[in-house]
Amino acid sequence: MRLSLALGFVLVAGSASAEDLIYSNDATEICLSSGGGETCIGIAADNCMEATPGGWSTYGMSGCLHKEWEYWDAKLNAAYKVAMASAKQLDSEHSGHIKRAEALRAAQRAWIPFRDKTCEFEYSQWGGGTGGGPASVQCQMVMTGKQTLYLQSVSGG
Repeated sequence: MRLSLALGFVLVAGSASAEDLIYSNDATEICLSSGGGETCIGIAADNCMEATPGGWSTYGMSGCLHKEWEYWDAKLNAAYKVAMASAKQLDSEHSGHIKRAEALRAAQRAWIPFRDKTCEFEYSQWGGGTGGGPASVQCQMVMTGKQTLYLQSVSGG
């Protein structure tokens, strides 16, 4: 019984390959456009896990979460560029002791290792178990999504 159960798990886990993921950003985009904010983070990954055969396997979860992390990472980079342009514009219009662009750059450079170390800690909570991989990717996705929304809020974008 244990062997057949283990083989069944391997077969289910193996059924969700990167090419087989059923993933779309549409639900996240709709959520964001209707003002959902942080509640939108994770919707696309959850939908992917539901729609993909084997999507709730460790491999499927990691793949779906990684796809959504890529989405938020691209949005983060775009939001940072807009925020930086806005900060530079404000710096040029207003003289001041603290330069917004320098402060933003320093904050983002500090945030990246903070995110990475936080997600390493999240991974460690699983004690080397298979859940650590998806937990770490989910952490990266959530923290990147939140930082994206923050950067959008400070630049008006």
